[in-house]
Amino acid sequence: MTKPRLLVLVILGGVLLLSVLYWKMGPNGKAEASLGAPPAALTPFKLAKTPVAVPAVAFAGAGGAVQTLSAYKGKVVLLNLWAPWCGPCVKELPALAALQKAIPAEKFVVVPVDVSRDAQPDAAAFLKSHGVATLPAYVDSNAAVIRTFGAVGLPMTILIGKDGREIGRAEGAPDWSNPEVVAWIKAVAEG
Repeated sequence: MTKPRLLVLVILGGVLLLSVLYWKMGPNGKAEASLGAPPAALTPFKLAKTPVAVPAVAFAGAGGAVQTLSAYKGKVVLLNLWAPWCGPCVKELPALAALQKAIPAEKFVVVPVDVSRDAQPDAAAFLKSHGVATLPAYVDSNAAVIRTFGAVGLPMTILIGKDGREIGRAEGAPDWSNPEVVAWIKAVAEG
């Protein structure tokens, strides 16, 4: 092999190696944790093809206080868009409350946002009447959250990484109480 061909092969090999390292490390220079495939029980959850930063969006908390997802930076967030008139939404609330209890709050938080435009006290009363008062009551009083995430049906749940990027989403109600699902979400939160 001639020296020019050998030099071209070495350069191409170096470029390939740097490309692989960049892909593994991500644009922020930190190694991305391998999540592994979500369990089948998490259907209809789908991983994002490319994790993108979650847009800044505000919703109302207790007393009308403005809340944003940036308040949870450093934690894995399960943003759940629901409404009291949505049967599957109401059915999954106890499983979401149990999921929150199963994973340490310093690593993971369930953020349920009532998108029916009810007042926050109404959402809190609804959660309490359904035995899930341990979940915080947030409302999307101006439809900003539902528009931002492009929800066309409910429930919709977005899993957001510690870095504020979307990991994936479910359009529908996965079985959040399934032990494999709980273990996978716990691994994501602890990763």
